[in-house]
Amino acid sequence: MEDSRIAPAGPWRLGPRATRLFDLALASALVLPSFPFAVLAGQSLWALTLSLLQTVPLFWRRRHSALVFGFVAAASVLQAATYDIPTWGQVAFPAALYALARYSSGRAALVGLGVGICGAAVASWVWTSSSIAAYPPGLEYVDYDIGLDDLSPYFFSIAAIVLAAWALGSQARIRRAYEASLVERGRQLALEAEQRAVLAAAEERTRIAREMHDVVAHGLSVVIVQADGARYAAAKDPQVAVETLGAVASVGRDALTEMRRLLGLLRGTEDPALTPQPRLEDIPSLVTADDRVELDLPDPVPSVPAGVALTAYRLVQESLTNVRKHAGPQARAVVRLAASDDALDIEVVDDGRGSSADGSGGLGLLGMRERVEVHDGTLEVGPAPGGGWAVRARIPT
Repeated sequence: MEDSRIAPAGPWRLGPRATRLFDLALASALVLPSFPFAVLAGQSLWALTLSLLQTVPLFWRRRHSALVFGFVAAASVLQAATYDIPTWGQVAFPAALYALARYSSGRAALVGLGVGICGAAVASWVWTSSSIAAYPPGLEYVDYDIGLDDLSPYFFSIAAIVLAAWALGSQARIRRAYEASLVERGRQLALEAEQRAVLAAAEERTRIAREMHDVVAHGLSVVIVQADGARYAAAKDPQVAVETLGAVASVGRDALTEMRRLLGLLRGTEDPALTPQPRLEDIPSLVTADDRVELDLPDPVPSVPAGVALTAYRLVQESLTNVRKHAGPQARAVVRLAASDDALDIEVVDDGRGSSADGSGGLGLLGMRERVEVHDGTLEVGPAPGGGWAVRARIPT
């Protein structure tokens, strides 16, 4: 089924209403001059009738091009048989031939071209004969044989008009078909691209599901083994049990962090984790080319678990986003990280307006708090002494 969201725009064309008005105006411009032409040329009522028979069908030339051409050609034959002087209605033949070549098939256009060439020969003979027969009164009639020199000017002139109408109509038909093929090809390419994107997304979600299975299965296996060991060791050596339970908690936090990240990807949120995940070493990239942010990182950067590093990165990212959004254009901020043996301290303080709102991604302060609490950390958010806003977090490592 065609999807309008991916259908490419085609070339500019007149709409249905404008097309009808154009056809009406053009056909009228070819029909109406029949009356003054017949009067000015002193032609009979029959000549006017022949002109109308040839021009009036042009109103339907677009929808019934073959039928209109046949009617115009028949009226032209009738004129050649009954009236040997050109009339205004002759302009209808090239217009009908153009419509035939434009709106019908190529074979029909070739048939029309052949009829037009034959008509050019017949009209040349009829008009040349009539002009020679109309000798001035009072002069003796001279029997004159019509030759090629007499016919060729008429024939080549009329044939050139016929050939031009056929060529223009055929070219317009070919161009329209070419444009239609390009539009269809573009639509197919867009559809294929969307299908490839859907397949790629499905493959990626399958990969994420496999990764989630590995993370959860590995984490739970370790937790079960460590918990069983702690239960058996508790009766004999409580210290071993404490250390084992600490390992259980660490593995559980890491597994939970990975699961939350993968679930975020499956939900299609705006917070996809990259591979590799952001680390503490990537925090300077958040303040690059921003002279309003001062960064204070330990040297060397401390080594912390991947989940803690990711939480610290997102915390600084969210805080700086809030600073840029809500602290004011002239606000300055300081980002400090400090590591101890058992914790990582993060502080983001600005001297702006002293207010905060939900930050990017729609998570805001609640999202920061949830990230920190995953690691059993603490988060303090509020006005800073002397003005501004402060975000302080302590994450156990």
